Amino acid sequence: MSVQKSVKQRRVVQWATGNVGLRALQHVIRHPDLELVGVWVHSKNKIGQDAGVLCGLPPTGVKAVGRVEDVIALKPDCVLYMPHELKLDDLCGLLAAGINVVTTLPVLQYPPLMNPELRSRIEDACRKGNSSIHGTGSSPGFATEALPIVLTSIQRRLDKLSIYEYAPCETRNSPEMLFGVMGFGADPSRGPSQAIAAHMKESFGGTLSLVADAVGLKFDAIEVKSNLGIARNEVTIAAGVVPAGTIAATRTAIIGMRKGKPLMQMVATWFVSTDVETDDGMDWQFRESGWRMVVEGDCPLDVNIRFPVEPENYAAMTPGLTANRPVNAIPFVCDAAPGIRTTFDLPYIIPQFV
Repeated sequence: MSVQKSVKQRRVVQWATGNVGLRALQHVIRHPDLELVGVWVHSKNKIGQDAGVLCGLPPTGVKAVGRVEDVIALKPDCVLYMPHELKLDDLCGLLAAGINVVTTLPVLQYPPLMNPELRSRIEDACRKGNSSIHGTGSSPGFATEALPIVLTSIQRRLDKLSIYEYAPCETRNSPEMLFGVMGFGADPSRGPSQAIAAHMKESFGGTLSLVADAVGLKFDAIEVKSNLGIARNEVTIAAGVVPAGTIAATRTAIIGMRKGKPLMQMVATWFVSTDVETDDGMDWQFRESGWRMVVEGDCPLDVNIRFPVEPENYAAMTPGLTANRPVNAIPFVCDAAPGIRTTFDLPYIIPQFV
């Protein structure tokens, strides 16, 4: 990989304005090498509103639109595509129109593991439009690709790479997410959530496979292991009450196997309480939000990453974890060869600051 620097201003449209999308929109407006030319919104109530006003900045003169045709008509160089779910017709319409895309959706990290029909349609659209698309974020992305490749660059033997992610969720006031999707407060006799396990395998199986391929150690298989932490006492959190005896923590491991042994793994521990009885009998070593990277090789490393912000500032900081890297990647994706481009197809993502 060589390092390249943008020398032209890129025309950008921000697609979707959730927490992450709004942070990305702010960064595009302020970026020295990017020109905001449009913003796509899902809500009809937001159509016609000024992009700056939507994200808490002064007016920009750029008005929000709600149709893919309106975005294509703006002729942007790149769309920051950040919806909650993939709309394949819209995405392929952008690519076929010659618009490059950077997305936070975790389905594009490793093309060989993509759904064949999905991959074929996206690659066909890229060929038609001579466009490129890249998926990245914090995790998967920064923590599972950018950091591992730096840490392995000091090794000449890799025995095992472990990425531990910790996410305390007790302050999140999102009942539908915590209780409905993540399964906190549920009866543990039902076992771990299969939906969460499938999501984790899709999100992290590909990104770990990408790293393994990059260092020449292809996986033989990808395994999933899920465990539960059962609340010893009733816990009141921002989203509601987690009764004693129900699920208060989950631990999901996505493990890349090679020659019968774990070579790389992503272990995500999400929890609303640390006062739990684990169903595997292990001490999960709960800690604050962040990652721990352990490299076992001829130059072993143990790297801890924490977020040194005050609790009252934490919610304001977290959207940037996902939004910042995609914004920084825009010039490099615009300059890339057509097709689905991975982290290792691109140069180092080097930000340009104001």
